[in-house]
Amino acid sequence: MAKKPSMLNYPYGGYDFREVPEEDKELTHVGPGTPCGEYLRRYWHPVALSDELKDLPKKIRIMGEDLVLFRDFGGRTGLLALHCSHRGTSLEFGLISERGIRCCYHGWLYDVDGKVLEIPGQPVASTYQDRLYHPAYPTLEYKGMVFAYMGPADKKPAFPIYDTFELPDYEIVPRKPNLLPCNWVQNKENQMDPIHLSFLHTIVSGAQFNEGFAAVPEMEWMLTPIGMVYIATRRVGENVWVRMADSIMPNIAQVPATTEDGTQVKIFGRPEATNWAVPINDTETMVFAFKRYRIVDGKRVDLSATRPFDTRSGDRPYEDMQRRPGDYEAQTSQRPIAVHKLEHLVSSDKGVIMYRKLIRDGIRAVKSGKNPLGVYKEKKVVPTFGQDTVVKVPRATTPEADRKLLREIGRKVAKGEFSFEEGIA
Repeated sequence: MAKKPSMLNYPYGGYDFREVPEEDKELTHVGPGTPCGEYLRRYWHPVALSDELKDLPKKIRIMGEDLVLFRDFGGRTGLLALHCSHRGTSLEFGLISERGIRCCYHGWLYDVDGKVLEIPGQPVASTYQDRLYHPAYPTLEYKGMVFAYMGPADKKPAFPIYDTFELPDYEIVPRKPNLLPCNWVQNKENQMDPIHLSFLHTIVSGAQFNEGFAAVPEMEWMLTPIGMVYIATRRVGENVWVRMADSIMPNIAQVPATTEDGTQVKIFGRPEATNWAVPINDTETMVFAFKRYRIVDGKRVDLSATRPFDTRSGDRPYEDMQRRPGDYEAQTSQRPIAVHKLEHLVSSDKGVIMYRKLIRDGIRAVKSGKNPLGVYKEKKVVPTFGQDTVVKVPRATTPEADRKLLREIGRKVAKGEFSFEEGIA
């Protein structure tokens, strides 16, 4: 029998191509001890909104670990292993204390760092509690979100303050998290795929943002000190519109404003949102986000376009999802874990290829004892690159020359080399 070709190149070949290969475990599996899981654990991740923590504990699962999150009556947040160290009762039923959380079964009291503070019923002379800790992870709160670090204690990095977090004329508001029943990678690599804006969000489902996204842009991708960006450059009359989205390693995206249409000159308009794809496990992802408003004359200006439906949510009737699919349908229907061996990638997928390589590079760095990209030991403000920039530049003499001009402008804007006063530097 002839060997089956690696790519189907004849009609009605379904019988010969029924087998589904195994997923790429290195990139997609996130549990303790897995290559990607250990890589992801070297960063801070959001795990809840601050206002979710009231007078009851919150059971959560992050990267395959079952945990309990709480705020004690002293105002401190704690993230502990779910099951009591005594006899395994879930601390989701625990009693929040002035200091820590107490198991409902026998009253063991745990501090936010895992220290056992009290063991009721023990002899007064017992020192057992002084020598025992319960598994715990460091947490911090920032702008209405609770973040956790779940890696080795001696490798804990500083919490990164990206420049878009502290902009003077903008306000940040945490958005309600969104659950996706799929692997985290297929959500995050979507951010480096600008062509889907021109098809999924414009042609297929109607203009979900504005008609300016209908034109397929000139596309390029560039590595940055914290990850990568795509550079999508479009012609809008006599204007050139450069749209750039950050992919900050390992799982952060900064999305440019969807209200932009390229008709007004603008220099370095900042992103509408910063979002994190936090793996719950291998097949579920929670997307946390900071929504960003610009403040003009004391009033909020929304940078997010009004959409006919929430493209990120699966909370719609099935027929409506079929007729007008969005990001949710496109990403989750790739299977719970997308099978990369069945893909046929093309030139517009260069950003996806680059992003996957960056994850592998990070995995290799951790395996070799190095810090992965974007991990800092000292607290610092980290520059980012996501933006909308619109400049007035006359058309070139031919369509091909104009496309070349667009690519040149896009590259120069991305590198900070464009002279806005005199045109092309």
